[in-house]
Amino acid sequence: MLFGFAVYEIVLILLICRVFYIQYFRGEPLQRLAYVQQTRDRLIKSRRGEITDRNGLPLAKNETVYSISVIYAQIKDPEVVAKSLSDILGLDYDSVLKKVKHRVALERIMTKVSAEKAEEIRNLRLEGVAVDEDVKRIYPEGSLASRVIGFVGKDNQGIIGLESRYDEYLKGSQGKILTETDARGRELNFGRKTRSAPENGKTLVTTLDLNLQKYAEQLIENAIEAKSAKRGAIIIMNPQNGEIYAMASKPDFDLNDPFTINDPVLAAGWDGYTQEEKNNYLNAMWRNFNINDTYEPGSTFKIITSSAGLEEGVVSPDDTFSCGGGREVGGRYIKCWRSPRSHGSETFVQGVQNSCNPVFMDVAARLGADRFYEYMLKFGFDKKTGVDLPGEAVGIMHKKENIGSVELATMSFGQTFQITPLQLLRAASSVVNGGRLITPHVGKEIRWDDGTIFETLSFESQERSISEKTSETMKNILESVVYVGTGNKAYIPGYRIGGKTATSEKLPRGNGKYIASFMSFAPADDPQLIALVLIDEPQGVYYGGQVAGPVMKDLLSVSLPYLGVEPQYNEEELSKKEVAPYIMEDFTGMKAAEAKLKLEQRGMKLLTEGDGDVVKGQFPPAGEKININSRVILYR
Repeated sequence: MLFGFAVYEIVLILLICRVFYIQYFRGEPLQRLAYVQQTRDRLIKSRRGEITDRNGLPLAKNETVYSISVIYAQIKDPEVVAKSLSDILGLDYDSVLKKVKHRVALERIMTKVSAEKAEEIRNLRLEGVAVDEDVKRIYPEGSLASRVIGFVGKDNQGIIGLESRYDEYLKGSQGKILTETDARGRELNFGRKTRSAPENGKTLVTTLDLNLQKYAEQLIENAIEAKSAKRGAIIIMNPQNGEIYAMASKPDFDLNDPFTINDPVLAAGWDGYTQEEKNNYLNAMWRNFNINDTYEPGSTFKIITSSAGLEEGVVSPDDTFSCGGGREVGGRYIKCWRSPRSHGSETFVQGVQNSCNPVFMDVAARLGADRFYEYMLKFGFDKKTGVDLPGEAVGIMHKKENIGSVELATMSFGQTFQITPLQLLRAASSVVNGGRLITPHVGKEIRWDDGTIFETLSFESQERSISEKTSETMKNILESVVYVGTGNKAYIPGYRIGGKTATSEKLPRGNGKYIASFMSFAPADDPQLIALVLIDEPQGVYYGGQVAGPVMKDLLSVSLPYLGVEPQYNEEELSKKEVAPYIMEDFTGMKAAEAKLKLEQRGMKLLTEGDGDVVKGQFPPAGEKININSRVILYR
């Protein structure tokens, strides 16, 4: 009896210890396992926030789609389910069957399914098949500003561009539906059901202007085609605060189909490439040339050399120089672009107008390597601009100790170092805005669903690069470049326009490949717009003034009136036919052929986009006051 009681006591103590161990050491993990076994939850995707232009027009939005899933424990006939789903969804039967037979609580068959196909599947009433509402990201303008806006992946997370940079605001948070189930995973009729609602993403309002972006892309695309160029880019920005109105780069890609390569040659052999090769090609296609790549700026950089020389007092507008076709520097003869001809005797202002290399070599020599390098840093070429787009590159500069007389001479006119297009435009903005180094940006506001402001994005100005006095002098000089100098192709009656051309020879030297570019701003006395046009590897004539100048003229002739900058004509300009004002008619809904005939009869320059018979949109919009020779786009 004592022995029996002893055994009983030992067993009881062991059981008590076991219960204690389970309760206090294994309790939480087992409770979680029981919870998973007795419940089933379904995630409710949040709606990603929209991206709009500055006027509220959508650049990225959502549409309702559906996801199709299977619940293994509820399926009675896997073959029938697999056959039905594969037929409707257009999927491989064996792949679907494998997923149907996969022993997991919930297996996803397909996402982003249209409402029609989802309804067809729902009507079959297949046991174990779940049809859940989902959202799909769409880009109503297709390829417009593709490298700026970016796109999302399968998980609805931003990949590049604004979609990536502002993902924390746009993505929102998922909701959940939780239900009690039996051992086979079926919902209990009287079980508890809880629902936590998703929190939708916030709306990003950008500084982009949809109309200016469309116009910039149309212009650069036509320029690339006309010159059989490799690629091209246009940036339009407010030099006072850094707001980017348009950032175009061509060729581009369709945001609604971003994983389809845009190069016909690569597309033809796509299946033969390794996954690594495909990724490299896609990444190259997605790169934003305006911020991700560097290039030698060439003569547009001469505005920096000029500003530094004027600021330091080593040159004045009336100083005289002599161009004999080049300069002997450090035992090396460096030519002027006009060689073997020369510019002869000229003032500093004339040297800028003529874009004469020896003038800038002399100014740089007067500054010396240390002071010249100091201004490179003051204008921010050693660091990123801070633009709110991912993947920004930074300039490739000489180390100060490695700058000899030859390097200093070539740097003075924009060679032997590299910067990004946006770095150049930011530095040029400080030259014409009084010397403030602003931060370029695309984000403007973050808004709630109801349109109220959640956050106004701020981008501060940085240290001063030059004085206001030097800035005023430079504005006057650069205005004369457009009025009488190499930038005359961008002259528009009634507008005070400043600018600088460039023809950059690509490395290695002597390969016959160039980048033609034009930087311009207006009005010259109070700049409200600054723009940069780049055309990479134009065929035939490749000079910046002749290739990029007409593009800049077309850009400014429409952009300035659109932004509310009224022309101010002098007496000479009033006598010209092209200054006649024209109030844009409303061509929307009109037959395209009829609208085209009307515009051509008025002497307007016309571009058309699309192949429809009816005009669906136009730029400039109806009621806009423009010059009679301005360019108009009709969207068909």
